[in-house]
Amino acid sequence: MQYRVSRVVAGPFLRALARPKITGTEHVPATGGAILASNHVSILDSVYLPFMLERPVTFAAKSEYFTGTSLVQRFTGAYLRATNQLSTDRTGPRAAQDMLQAALDRLLSGELFGIYPEGTRSPDGRLYRGRIGVGWLAVKSGLPVIPVAMKGTDRLLPPGRVIPRPGRIEIVIGEPLKLRPDVLDGPGAKVRRAITDEVMRAIQELSGQEYVPVYASTRKEELAAQRATGTASR
Repeated sequence: MQYRVSRVVAGPFLRALARPKITGTEHVPATGGAILASNHVSILDSVYLPFMLERPVTFAAKSEYFTGTSLVQRFTGAYLRATNQLSTDRTGPRAAQDMLQAALDRLLSGELFGIYPEGTRSPDGRLYRGRIGVGWLAVKSGLPVIPVAMKGTDRLLPPGRVIPRPGRIEIVIGEPLKLRPDVLDGPGAKVRRAITDEVMRAIQELSGQEYVPVYASTRKEELAAQRATGTASR
């Protein structure tokens, strides 16, 4: 009930801000668990995908999203809590595995779970190499992986900006992935990597982003080092 009430209350503002459009909702099952694997270009991704789907969907959002102090951050945090998004602390040694286990529990109970395979927001709008957590969830749950592309949320609220500007966003949901038999054949780590790479290819096809075969976190570290030395470049 709280989930639906929060969407009704926040709905007029969210629609006026972004004039959101969504296609491919027929690919989301009406019942049962499924993994929604999305690109990640803005904090607003975790707001608009749950807002635009009829079924509740949970994302694992870093704890900082829930505790920001600016007006927009407070609104975002309140909305994430009201829609039952999963707050995750990334600092502990078992943080990633604990998050995946919590996600698996929700999937096996018949819920929709959203995951950002890149692991963090893109620093420059490009699509980065996926981490194998999505492959782990696919193997452990046996549930379908549905690729999602978020478009335009980074123009409304790019990383580093605290006040969104009006614009228009689009959400494109693809067909559940049909993984080839050879992708599922081999050692566990190899299978998880192969599934993740298939997921990233599907997301790229939907989003049209340039693909970068390194982790987004690595690129962020490079950019931070370049800024520190005054040599920042794309």
